[in-house]
Amino acid sequence: MHEMSICESIVNVIEEQAAAQGFGRVRRVRLEIGPLAGVETEALRFSFDVVTRGSLAEGAALEIIETPVTGWCMPCGQPVAVRERFDACPECGSYQVQITGGEELRIKDLEVD
Repeated sequence: MHEMSICESIVNVIEEQAAAQGFGRVRRVRLEIGPLAGVETEALRFSFDVVTRGSLAEGAALEIIETPVTGWCMPCGQPVAVRERFDACPECGSYQVQITGGEELRIKDLEVD
């Protein structure tokens, strides 16, 4: 389950930021995750609870913000909303859509003490 290693990386970032910014506890972690990031959110929630035990983020709330899948249609030259990779452009039907959003997996912010 790669969600466990993702959570370990999140804890590493939290520890680095705690050392740099001088906070001692994390109350909330907000993540932005796109549907194309390949992350199972329930497995991520479970892993977060396990990995954060004994860390600055133990007991922290995990908030997941799902970002939309967006693309750029090359023939139309327009930004478009799509549901999946390889979807046709909803404007012109072209399959020359470059994905520009929806692959994110990032820490948006931390609520700390």
